[in-house]
Amino acid sequence: GRRRKARKPLSERATMADDEVLGEALGDDGYEQEEEASPAPAAGKKTDSAGRKVKGRGAKDASAQMEAEERYSGRAGQFESVDNEGGKGPAKSVEGWICFVSGINEEANEEDVYDKFSDYGEIKNLQLPLDRRTGFVKGYALVEYELRKEAQAAIEEMNGAGFMEQTLTVDWAFTKGPYKGRQSTRRMT
Repeated sequence: GRRRKARKPLSERATMADDEVLGEALGDDGYEQEEEASPAPAAGKKTDSAGRKVKGRGAKDASAQMEAEERYSGRAGQFESVDNEGGKGPAKSVEGWICFVSGINEEANEEDVYDKFSDYGEIKNLQLPLDRRTGFVKGYALVEYELRKEAQAAIEEMNGAGFMEQTLTVDWAFTKGPYKGRQSTRRMT
């Protein structure tokens, strides 16, 4: 088997540890040693206020900080923003005006929805998501018109209308805030 190393009793171990700590504070001659002044940092080394070496991204020198401040001075500090023209109401997407249609029957197909909404203008894009598990329509669609008046006409005429034995809810897909006179379209259960 394995042999255990004989250990000294706890009282002796404690005095040995105390002597080691005391020996570090006192010199070989028993008198306190004066701490040596830490050597001056080498040229090019970055140190903090306590004299510790600083590494990494936080070790920027004064010239790097000034460069960052100059980067955003003048016209470089003026950033673009999205125009908020017209205040509240519908927001145009990149290509057109998008209506969000909910309450679509799960057995409807893209052609049925296209035929129903093409009465109000030319449809640029129609998205009718399908449930991957069942293969049926998820119950909503996104219909995109090029002109705002076409989308507005579709919303006014189709909101609350019946389609394949279900009532549709049609509203703007994107808005800049609360639309004046807009009622909540959230169904209460």
